[in-house]
Amino acid sequence: MSLPWSCAWIIGASSGMGRELARLLDGRVAYVAVSARSEGALTNLARESRTIHAYPLDVTGPDDVATAARAIEATGGPIDLVVLSAGAWTLMDAADLDIDAVRRGVEVNYMGTIHGLAAVLPGMLARGRGHIAIMASVAGYRGLPRSIAYGPTKAALINLAETLRVELAGKGITVSLINPGFVDTPLTRTNPFPMPGLMTAEAAARRILRGLERRRFEIAFPFGFTMAMKALRTMPTVAYLWIMRRTVMRNAA
Repeated sequence: MSLPWSCAWIIGASSGMGRELARLLDGRVAYVAVSARSEGALTNLARESRTIHAYPLDVTGPDDVATAARAIEATGGPIDLVVLSAGAWTLMDAADLDIDAVRRGVEVNYMGTIHGLAAVLPGMLARGRGHIAIMASVAGYRGLPRSIAYGPTKAALINLAETLRVELAGKGITVSLINPGFVDTPLTRTNPFPMPGLMTAEAAARRILRGLERRRFEIAFPFGFTMAMKALRTMPTVAYLWIMRRTVMRNAA
């Protein structure tokens, strides 16, 4: 069955959820552009596909992102779905604060998203249609221990998606916010702690695609874990901080 997009662009597609989502779109979307830094991984993905095309880039370079967008549209037509999912993850305690790692998280996770947005939004606004999907995380719901270089960037992306959803609602552009829990990807496999509700990247991609087809704003999964995180999000701050100190920090000691 075909999907409601003619040209889709997935940024952050060399592995994990982005790669699996591209595979789900392959053959169902006429032109699927995939981008990431890993040219070899993208080339292999395109070689194994029917409608996937590789556009390697580094999301921290706004000119590179803009150039890729122009090249995609010159061949595949107007981009009517963009999935902004490039991500960097470094586990870090406050006592081991690494400025370079924090800066990389900001540059890849947040500014990389801004660069992708800047490359496609003017065209979508001119055409009066389009779909923007932003990959955040349930880690952005509240401050989590050891997440200095990651959680704040995801909180910023949640805020960004909410802002865009409001501002673009009357302009024919759909905005979706993707908030996964723990997904088995190269980024999470080094985590030295239990990951409740861990999902495969393929299962996560299916959840994402289903939400995008329905034009949902928030696509969050798995259900049980995200509901628990949402409960923490609405909890009074003093209670939340007490729970974190008594549970997570005690277990990490």
